Amino acid sequence: MDTILESVASEEDIELVNNLLQRQPGAMEALCNRFGPVLKGVIMNIVHDDADADDVLQEVFFQVWNCTLNYSPEKGKLVSWLCTIARRRAIDRVRQTCAYRRATDRLEVISRHPDKDFDESRPVEREAQQHDFREIIDRQLDLLPDVQRQAICLAYFEGRSQREIAAITHTPLGTVKTRLELGLKKLSNAIGKARDKIL
Repeated sequence: MDTILESVASEEDIELVNNLLQRQPGAMEALCNRFGPVLKGVIMNIVHDDADADDVLQEVFFQVWNCTLNYSPEKGKLVSWLCTIARRRAIDRVRQTCAYRRATDRLEVISRHPDKDFDESRPVEREAQQHDFREIIDRQLDLLPDVQRQAICLAYFEGRSQREIAAITHTPLGTVKTRLELGLKKLSNAIGKARDKIL
């Protein structure tokens, strides 16, 4: 066993993992100092945004702190395991960002008055208006009751069906439908009023 460990994971890797498992003071700082730059580079290659990369990096270290037991020295070096986590987290962030943009566009359509459409011949203004609406939607989502916000995020940000939402939240299907209807109605009213001020 010792031969296998030495050939795959270094003694430094194993010591660091053991310190993390034992919650030794300074273990997380050592992890961040040793692997932070490498992982940041992996993440940046995927998300292409420095602020998002920093957020993802924090998520990676948080996951490692809570799931250190999942690392197996026999299966590879510590840096390889960390890079795998970083790539997955970064890809998840990109997917969430894309889903968010699609969702806010759909929510905007819901609130749009039929006699007030965007002028497609003015793409710069259209993009600016969409940005304004995304900020408005963010604020209005925060004002919704938790259960309504959760239902809307699962439906529009993650593309979940009502039945899937019911299963995930352990809620009757009828209750999920009601939460979505109430939440969308509130969003539509709030965003519609804001839209009148912007346009």
